[in-house]
Amino acid sequence: MSDSIYDVIIIGAGPGGMTAAVYTSRANLKTLLLERGVPGGQLQNTEEIENFPSYSHISGPDLAQNMFEHSLKFGAEYGQANVQNIVDEGSIKVVYTDNQVYRAKSIIIATGTKYKKLGIPGEEEFAGRGVSWCAVCDGAFFKEKELVVVGGGDSAVEESIFLTKFASKVTVLHRRDRFRAQPILVDRMVKNAKVDIVYNTVVKEIVGENKVNSVLLENVKTGEVTTFPTDGVFEYIGMNPVSDFVKNLNITDEEGWIITDQRMKTNIPGIYAIGDIRKDAVRQVVTATGDGCMAAIEVQQYVENLNAESAKSLLS
Repeated sequence: MSDSIYDVIIIGAGPGGMTAAVYTSRANLKTLLLERGVPGGQLQNTEEIENFPSYSHISGPDLAQNMFEHSLKFGAEYGQANVQNIVDEGSIKVVYTDNQVYRAKSIIIATGTKYKKLGIPGEEEFAGRGVSWCAVCDGAFFKEKELVVVGGGDSAVEESIFLTKFASKVTVLHRRDRFRAQPILVDRMVKNAKVDIVYNTVVKEIVGENKVNSVLLENVKTGEVTTFPTDGVFEYIGMNPVSDFVKNLNITDEEGWIITDQRMKTNIPGIYAIGDIRKDAVRQVVTATGDGCMAAIEVQQYVENLNAESAKSLLS
């Protein structure tokens, strides 16, 4: 166990977590920022961002790097670790990772989400051999290939457009008869000559030998099942919260989303949650950074009150 007691440990170095680190360290709080992967979270999987203030165009990885450098500017410490569990001991919170144990007066949880999976035959077998959840990571492997994108939200639409930089054809499969993505994104996709759209259709199975060569499709209205040739399948059907490590704290709903008030407080004093992990979050970069600011201000007040109470008890 580390001998240090941090004022705050921030778990997750996405936009929200990195913003919180800027504010807490700038307020002279002893801050530790923990991340299990690469700083930036979903920014690392986003080719282009055009709706973050001051940037009319910037790549996700570039914005992530800028934010990460800023997050450490005022003295925050950084560590790479996978958090396994948090134990609430009242004024002290104990964070267990895969290689270390840390203690802090407060916690900000900013672990975000992970991609949902279809849960169909062939999905796991062909992961990395034609099945992907990251167009930015894997798109270049499919030059002049024909691809399938599954989904109807912003991510599915944006990534289908991105994949046309490499693929000869991209077919977007959507289980409904209209997209829930932003109209401006749908309009761009519809106008792209390399994109075809198939509505009211779901994937029942991913088929191949050493790699993907086709998918079995079902029309949800007629029940007709057909074989559709493809070289790859990119899935964008939604997200699940990364919150298994807080199951013991009783701060989530039945699906694992962390419940907070408007000040980012959970039902445990000293534990806050921000960004995509929150129930009812808007799940945009700019709102995650706002959450990070709010939580950091709350943490500053919480730690100051905790220190004042501790000093008072020593004097009495």
